[in-house]
Amino acid sequence: MTPHTSALPLQAVLFDMDGTLVDTERLWWEAVEQVAGRPLGEADQPEVLGRPVEHTAAWLAAADGRDGDDLAAELHREFADRVRTGIVPRPGALDLLDALARAGIPTALVTASPRAVADVVLDALGPERFAVSVTADDTSRTKPAPDPYLAACRALGVEPVRCVAVEDTETGVASAEAAGCAVLAVPSLAPIDSAPGRTVRDSLVGVTPKELRNMVAPELRVMSWNLWLGGAPVDDHRAKQLKVVLETGADVVGLQETAGTSAQELAEALGWHHHRAGENLGIISRHPITARFGDPDVGFYGAAGVRIEVAPGREVDVWTAHLHYTPYGPYESAFDGLPAAELIAHEEVRLTQMRDTLGRIAEAADDAVPVVLVGDFNCPSHLDRADVEWPVTQAAQEAGFADSYREAHPDPAAEPGHTWSPIHPVHEDGSGRTEPQDRIDFVLHRGLTVLDSRTVVSGTPRPWPDVAGNEWPSDHAAVLTVFAVGRAPFAVRGA
Repeated sequence: MTPHTSALPLQAVLFDMDGTLVDTERLWWEAVEQVAGRPLGEADQPEVLGRPVEHTAAWLAAADGRDGDDLAAELHREFADRVRTGIVPRPGALDLLDALARAGIPTALVTASPRAVADVVLDALGPERFAVSVTADDTSRTKPAPDPYLAACRALGVEPVRCVAVEDTETGVASAEAAGCAVLAVPSLAPIDSAPGRTVRDSLVGVTPKELRNMVAPELRVMSWNLWLGGAPVDDHRAKQLKVVLETGADVVGLQETAGTSAQELAEALGWHHHRAGENLGIISRHPITARFGDPDVGFYGAAGVRIEVAPGREVDVWTAHLHYTPYGPYESAFDGLPAAELIAHEEVRLTQMRDTLGRIAEAADDAVPVVLVGDFNCPSHLDRADVEWPVTQAAQEAGFADSYREAHPDPAAEPGHTWSPIHPVHEDGSGRTEPQDRIDFVLHRGLTVLDSRTVVSGTPRPWPDVAGNEWPSDHAAVLTVFAVGRAPFAVRGA
């Protein structure tokens, strides 16, 4: 099957000004030389290029004892005079701005220069070209802090991860990347190295909106799903499972309770790739599987993983885990009234299984490859219930894993995210006791950006035992998280 990459829509392009859109870096350099009273060299670049006036003024003041405020005012005058008489658009800049306008992609000007200078440049370029402009006067911190780019995104109503920033200095690149933007770096006076999430070009000549769209990280939709004995308690379960996968747009699904063949059968029906581990675990993926991890003969409980290639140069490790179901803490808490210390002590079996899972992940890990860990952990999260420091999810957090659902929905009272159980409103022992509802299925990650996360249940499931006709073919809710996937390094290339 041809891999499907779901690229994020490019919401906006954010342009630095000096040295990126207009050739003002040279003018700024000349202004600083004039005020400094000496030629500048390579060693001076970190204090001059991409820096706000106040920074360079303070640097000059420290060197010769002059007043920093007076130096800043002098730098402002020298630079503004040069801009008014010597502004020159950078090669390809106006063509790219016009192409973005035709494509309906909004743009912003994001500069460390003061408003007075930016307005002179905007008048020369055409202020109508930019929906928003952010200057050194508009944020409490300027570049290399992320504040200017974050401010521009807020003003445009866009997400940084869905934007490309165009920069010409390391300082500006650091600002844009700290905000979460993909970066097109076009060095003006000093070289810029390639890095993840960053494309380096010699010029803006020939850059197109399509190329900028391709720089935005693709999204990866990851789902965790306990199939409930392969789905056997529900009629026509395989067709219903396929319907869920297609309607959610999932790209990769970590499965538990597969009844041996579910992963293979689902993958074959979808034309996807799959990995089977033992009789209980499986992973299906629309993207190619390039490596398999863990014990292929794992028992009913345990973990298994794969590495998938989301796009050329962009890989993600995805692990699925199923931890033992007994003793079940929510029952011991609600029905037996056990105190927190005993509940925590009874998590030892699952904690051991989680530590084994984390150890296997560490053995297979590549520092350059993000990791997703999904699964039915059969225990609540320490992020949800302050009365008990549930240790299994704590262990994952200590290993660097973040809970994607709680990132998207930080308030457990407002968004509990319960996954157990859509078909058990009351306990199935016939006692009539209310079944504890908890979040015990998870999509954890290390190294990705969460765009959204939600629980998934189709239809309105009838309660146990009248479940055969349910549209939803499981006793758990699934969890679906949408991630933005980072970019591998790109080589420097010409226009």
